[in-house]
Amino acid sequence: QVQLVESGGGLAQPGGSLRLSCVGSGFAFSAYSMGWYRQAPGKQREVVARVSSSGTANYADSARGRFTISRDNAKNTMYLQMNSLKPEDTALYYCGKGNSWNSYSEIDSWGQGTQVTVSS
Repeated sequence: QVQLVESGGGLAQPGGSLRLSCVGSGFAFSAYSMGWYRQAPGKQREVVARVSSSGTANYADSARGRFTISRDNAKNTMYLQMNSLKPEDTALYYCGKGNSWNSYSEIDSWGQGTQVTVSS
């Protein structure tokens, strides 16, 4: 079955950086779009960035210019490089698998999440 495992979360200072990873298994990773989402306490889950099967990236306004989504299909792994972190980036970050190659496709599987906390 589909399995998505996130890692790389932790505590960072404002202005700092973190790199999240998501390893996928149980499906043809290279054939599907992937995405990073986040959910802060008391808020709905929101998209951070999406990447198509071929690597075309799309970003939420909050992430554009600071975060970079990428994927290594040979390693079945997706990444999120987060720079210039802000306290409002604090959230549980989830990896999601799209149901097609398209970045705008619906997410049909989720990982368990990795916590990112930005605080001085």
